[in-house]
Amino acid sequence: MALRLDGKIIAQQLSKSLQNKVKELKTKNIFPTLCVIEVGEDPASTIYLRAKRNLAKKIGINEITIKFPSSVTEVELLQKIAELNRDPKINAIMVQLPLPEQINPLTIVKAIEPAKDADGFHPYNQGLAWQGASDILPATVRGILEILDYYKINVSGKNVLVIGRSLIVGKPIASQLLNRDATVTIAHSKTINLEQLTKQADLIISDVGKAHLITSEMIKKGAILVDVGMNREQGKLMGDIEYEECFEKAQAITPVPGGVGPLTVASLMKQVIILTEYQVDGR
Repeated sequence: MALRLDGKIIAQQLSKSLQNKVKELKTKNIFPTLCVIEVGEDPASTIYLRAKRNLAKKIGINEITIKFPSSVTEVELLQKIAELNRDPKINAIMVQLPLPEQINPLTIVKAIEPAKDADGFHPYNQGLAWQGASDILPATVRGILEILDYYKINVSGKNVLVIGRSLIVGKPIASQLLNRDATVTIAHSKTINLEQLTKQADLIISDVGKAHLITSEMIKKGAILVDVGMNREQGKLMGDIEYEECFEKAQAITPVPGGVGPLTVASLMKQVIILTEYQVDGR
């Protein structure tokens, strides 16, 4: 029977420590400030942004939201980002994805000053992360690492399978696991015979967004499973991994909901504080 990797407990402890950190910074007249740019009215984004706003308020981080209609041009958005880059009162900037089709998300990500990159998506920060030379990471990646650290899961020498190759989770988590001496394989939509890879993996991290992707027959006994997938089926939220049946065979597994999800928002807040401290220290 598996150990349930509970992200809620870790998120609560992380939020409390961040709250104390912000109080300490405020005694030095340092006020961490996050600016969120929202374009259009995506329902999923609205829920996520509300969670960010609420946690920022609880921790004590100043959160400013700038809203644009879905008809906004790329030039207008770039002008606003340039303005925020120059504003010394703004410590962190994030643009909520997805964006309307007339806007290239990579252009927008690259426009954000790396020193204010709340999401950790900028090519400069991701390049440093591959070199093991940066603490600026995508929030979900930081959340996964928080789980591994909290439960003292050592990946050194382990076979790790990352399913998904996005710049948000797949590629950056692979870089961090390599830095921790894991042997990492990345699978994706063109991978042939996924089951052959899953059966060899000591740790599987799945970020596909496809329900029932990983079943108990596809994993080896004692595997550790981290489920980043988000799916809705008949009104029920579930991940990529068949939780109930894999629970009996795995060594440890994250639930969905309640696993990586709660840590994503808390990890974003941690990054805002890291960026603020870097700016104060002149890094």
